[in-house]
Amino acid sequence: MGLANLVPGISGGTMLVACGIYTLFIDAVSDATRLRFNRRMILTLGCVVIGAVIAIGGLASMIHWALVNHRWVMFSIFIGLTLGGVPILWAMAKPIKRDTWAGVVIGALLMGGLVALQELGGAGSGLSGPFGLVLGGAAAASAMILPGVSGAFLLLLLGQYESIIGAIKGSVNALKVGDIGTLMDQMGVVIPVGIGVLLGVAIVSNLLRWVLHHYERLTLGVLLGLIMAAPAGLYPFREGVMPQVGDTIKGELVTEENLVEMQAADNAKDWDQRAFTPNTGQIVGAQLLIIGGFVVTVGIARLGREKK
Repeated sequence: MGLANLVPGISGGTMLVACGIYTLFIDAVSDATRLRFNRRMILTLGCVVIGAVIAIGGLASMIHWALVNHRWVMFSIFIGLTLGGVPILWAMAKPIKRDTWAGVVIGALLMGGLVALQELGGAGSGLSGPFGLVLGGAAAASAMILPGVSGAFLLLLLGQYESIIGAIKGSVNALKVGDIGTLMDQMGVVIPVGIGVLLGVAIVSNLLRWVLHHYERLTLGVLLGLIMAAPAGLYPFREGVMPQVGDTIKGELVTEENLVEMQAADNAKDWDQRAFTPNTGQIVGAQLLIIGGFVVTVGIARLGREKK
């Protein structure tokens, strides 16, 4: 589940289904939110959470590096992984009826609006403060409940994915060298996100379960529409624009004094992005990566059905 929540496109819930422990985990979460503590619940949540933390801490640096240096490759994979969730939710939503299609339209419009805001205002504009980080953490936590929904992808669309991954990477590196100062600096991101995750598990998860119980086909239709329209926000052929004096990066003005720092590779994740014209190799490679990502997600779902 940790690996899945680290990579946009793969749902943590889907991985729990594939491992055959989805119902066990949901029951444990439900017991915990109602303060019904027991040995089975503590062991279940302890094992899953510890495994997730180890996976996220161990691979955050690699994912962060790949996003900065090989954006089109990673985003092509993300598109394939995301679209692989369509047949999962389609199967869950059967029989497909009018309310399902209504949900699909609503979900597609919601995603389209989010992508439009992202393009007009920049990724994560207005969501970079503590409240936005708490919201992002809650959105990511929802993916632990619903198979087919990627929490990392929601963070990507909210414009928070790379900053959160960077904070995790920085925290892990600071712990390795014992740099307490750097570690405390990263807590400004890690703590609000952690609070959001806890709130998401305690509140959002139970709310989503209630909505699914009372309006199952409509809710699954909305989720299906979100995933089908999601690739619009993951156009892979973009590249970072090196900042110049007078530009603004994350609300900070680029000056002669901080120009070298802003142009450093470590800050490349914060640069503005612009579309570029891909060559033939990149177009073919992107298509193959999309197909590969799709096959991976569908394969995980098939494994889950076999062990259901």
